[in-house]
Amino acid sequence: MILLCLPKTDSEKILRGDALGQCGRQGQRSVTFERQVAAVPRTMEGDGTPVPRRLLAAATRLFAEQGYDRTSVQEIVEAAGVTKGALYHYFGSKDDLLHEVYARVLRLQQERLDAFAGADAPVEERLRGAAADVVVTTIENLDDAAIFWRSMHHLSPEKNKQVRAERRSYHERFRALIEEGQESGVFSKATPADLVVDYHFGSVHHLPTWYSPDGPLSPQQVADHLADLLLRALRP
Repeated sequence: MILLCLPKTDSEKILRGDALGQCGRQGQRSVTFERQVAAVPRTMEGDGTPVPRRLLAAATRLFAEQGYDRTSVQEIVEAAGVTKGALYHYFGSKDDLLHEVYARVLRLQQERLDAFAGADAPVEERLRGAAADVVVTTIENLDDAAIFWRSMHHLSPEKNKQVRAERRSYHERFRALIEEGQESGVFSKATPADLVVDYHFGSVHHLPTWYSPDGPLSPQQVADHLADLLLRALRP
């Protein structure tokens, strides 16, 4: 690379540093800067896919095929086509990747639940929509759900606590819809809202153990059946 060493005004020296006004040292600093820039992981790779997404896709596939504990960081970065530096830039550890595999699905489900809960519609319609939606989004991300439930015990105590808090927040929002219907007389109070929540999400969390895309039921059909079961259980 050819470097031009042009005379610097006093103001330029103040802005850029007096040492950069010296031509010999400027060449050295330019090379150093280029190395520093090269060492910073790029947000996008050659195919335009964001690096974090590439890493998560590779980790999800390898965790599903080999198991979390049998997958190395080196295998993940090779599958994603990035460096270890890139992984550690976006995720502090393999543990962080495992957490994010589940957290990204939970964030999506939380956003959609909030939309259903806040809609201008009767509580029965809002609850049914939310109950069906969590089934569909779980099936659409079945590998993520299966990986997480198989490997949750590998999370650090701090991450495990964080996940439980996030999931509890989701369940509380869902339970609030049931309680709203119970207080207004739309739903029966015979069964406590907490047990109703456990009943529905027990079915949702069990989906990775039996659902197959090649089976007779589509995600929406499964969702409709489970949502209808929930509402029948709540009828006065």
